[in-house]
Amino acid sequence: MLSFILQITNTVATTVAETVAAQPAVTGIQTVADLPPTEISLFEMISKGGIIMIPLAILLVLAIYIMVERVLIISKASKKNATLLPSIKDMINNGNLANARALCKSVNTPESIMLEQGISRIGQNMTEIREAMDKSANAELTHLEKNLSVLNVTGRIAPMFGFIGTIIGVIHIFYRIKLAGTVDIETVSDGLYQKMISSGGGLVVGVIAFVGFQWLSTRVDKLAHRMEESQIAFLDILNEPSK
Repeated sequence: MLSFILQITNTVATTVAETVAAQPAVTGIQTVADLPPTEISLFEMISKGGIIMIPLAILLVLAIYIMVERVLIISKASKKNATLLPSIKDMINNGNLANARALCKSVNTPESIMLEQGISRIGQNMTEIREAMDKSANAELTHLEKNLSVLNVTGRIAPMFGFIGTIIGVIHIFYRIKLAGTVDIETVSDGLYQKMISSGGGLVVGVIAFVGFQWLSTRVDKLAHRMEESQIAFLDILNEPSK
């Protein structure tokens, strides 16, 4: 009896072992080939936004170009020369007006150009000197603000382009539903991609342009305030001899 039981046990164990060996190994980890694609490149994602992404790309490039170009110019114009006014004061008190004008031209900033206009009119009444300096300051600030309005407009219209892309995407969804006669994810996926990506693209471009416009405008305003202070200090210098 014991030998019979052992024989059956051995037979069952052998059968189980053969069955397990015949089964494919299950590791719980799929190979790369079995995994569905889960990533999409940035270019592929943007391309799904449709044709509206072309004007948005043009607006983005234009905004970045203007921002970089204005940053370089405004940064150069905003350099402060702490010795400029004291040097001008000494030269004016010594009667070296030509040297004072030459110094302003060599510094070549909006502030120095405004001061040079004031120096060139020494001897005239204070109203004429102030008006000449105001005109010079306004001209220099206008030059610094060149193309900032383009950034402002870009910040406003880019989200509108994104909204147009959204409308086109919705139209595309309903058109495909009409053709398919049914609603499923395959039918509406392309339209949803276009709708969301174009909206997001318009908002991104609009935010970049708007932030750039506000930041650069703030820098120009700070320079304008500093030029106003320099003008007041210069007029005080001219009034000193009469005190």
